[in-house]
Amino acid sequence: MNIIQIYKKYPTHTDCIKRLEQVKWNNIPVCPYCKSTKQTPVPKESRYHCNSCNKSFSVTVGTIFHNTKLDLQKWFLAVTLVLNAKKGVSSRQLARDIEVTKDTAWRMQMQIRKAFHEYGTLLEGIVEADETYIGGKNKNRHEDKKTEGGQGRGGEDKTPVIGLKQRDGKIVAKKANDVKGKTLKKFINANVKEGAAIMTDEWGGYNGLSPKFRHSIVSHGKGEYVSGDCHTNGMENFWSLLKRGIIGQYHYISAKHLNNYVNEFCFRYNNRNNIDVFDLTIQKAVNI
Repeated sequence: MNIIQIYKKYPTHTDCIKRLEQVKWNNIPVCPYCKSTKQTPVPKESRYHCNSCNKSFSVTVGTIFHNTKLDLQKWFLAVTLVLNAKKGVSSRQLARDIEVTKDTAWRMQMQIRKAFHEYGTLLEGIVEADETYIGGKNKNRHEDKKTEGGQGRGGEDKTPVIGLKQRDGKIVAKKANDVKGKTLKKFINANVKEGAAIMTDEWGGYNGLSPKFRHSIVSHGKGEYVSGDCHTNGMENFWSLLKRGIIGQYHYISAKHLNNYVNEFCFRYNNRNNIDVFDLTIQKAVNI
């Protein structure tokens, strides 16, 4: 879906409401408070009155669109713009594109990112594991803002992110407190199916992985980047995409919200070949 298709398929707020009702209720309104299906429509307000508990509600209750004052077409346009921006879209750019304020655009993006969370599916086969750090480089800072160990793993103001990529498959990544063995192993055990082959670099945190995995190591310190089918190039390419997005679009991301941005990049990457990704996002948006 692109913005032209959105304008054609959902030309009005009412059309967007109808789509949400179809996705959430299969066109049979259900009260979000008492689960009754005995409703009286209030068409002028795009709402319903529950005849069982006497409460009023709309289809946006319990969705990322709840309490919005904006036309839903703008929300649908925002979803499309975020999905189609390979390296993300800044709140200022989104604000210009859909004619809202910067703060409104930022809130919309944070709400949309709630629909990007993915759960459940374990990675299998060959799985690459790697870690990276998000934060500025000392060489780009003013002297009074430089930190000890500002490069590589030692940066005290950098935030570690750990990730797993199924070879030719999906990616799972998240912000971490550290990259110690306990943290890495817990993450791998929670997201990788028993019997998988884990490919890592020589970082000591990966030593002693559970025997239910086959562990292979490529030694970057020795200038080795591919050894047979052992490499972490796929995961490193994703880190490059993530960092290019942060540098080129967002410029700065606080540790507090970092996971939301990582989820955005993971979801977009995992669904890069999914022609129904807009519908998938709307479905997840009404069932957060």
